Amino acid sequence: MEQLKVKIAGEIALSNDPGGAMKKWREVFGVSQSDLSEFLNISPSTISDYESNRRKSPGIGVIRRFVDALVDIDVKKGGELIKRFKEAEPEQKFFEAIDFTKAISGEIFAKAIDATVLSAEERLKDTQVFGCTILDSVKIILELPYESFVKIYSTTSQRALLFTGTTTGRSPMVAVRIAPIKPALVVLHDLPAEKVDKLAIKIADGEGIPLMVTKLGLDEIKKRFKPF
Repeated sequence: MEQLKVKIAGEIALSNDPGGAMKKWREVFGVSQSDLSEFLNISPSTISDYESNRRKSPGIGVIRRFVDALVDIDVKKGGELIKRFKEAEPEQKFFEAIDFTKAISGEIFAKAIDATVLSAEERLKDTQVFGCTILDSVKIILELPYESFVKIYSTTSQRALLFTGTTTGRSPMVAVRIAPIKPALVVLHDLPAEKVDKLAIKIADGEGIPLMVTKLGLDEIKKRFKPF
């Protein structure tokens, strides 16, 4: 639990947009401004001012209270989010999780990686993305136990799954189809749009998950994520 607190606090303290980072983590934990303000015994407008950066950057004392409140609220709800975070740690050798300091729209995400959208493009504008998980599709499908698949989402399902090493996109989308938790969107890396299996696109359409491809190199993709 302390590791999670340090992760959240460090991200907020080091962010160029601390308010956006606070808002992101509040939404990840599924806590409303009113519930958080009640827990902290401050006004909802104060929370709003911090999240919109209308107040000066929060000091370490404010950040500590904010993080403690999110964790305590989750514990009172049963601690499901904290449990998921802890369970994800041993499986991280199968993937690389990149967290954004604030939520971005699916449209912004697609533009950042020069993606070609193949399904559910109309959903991108209203899709929030809190991060991206890069997965080796062969290793994930052959080695990662099915019951561990949900662990790739870390603290939230509102993230993109970027699959590398796929030749048609069918296997990753079948895995997404049968998994109980769905990603915000799916990216097939270094795969021409015309080679994407029709079944993969059909699954994406049926699940209402934006599916896209990009030929941008992984190093460049990670570089473009840094402003987020």
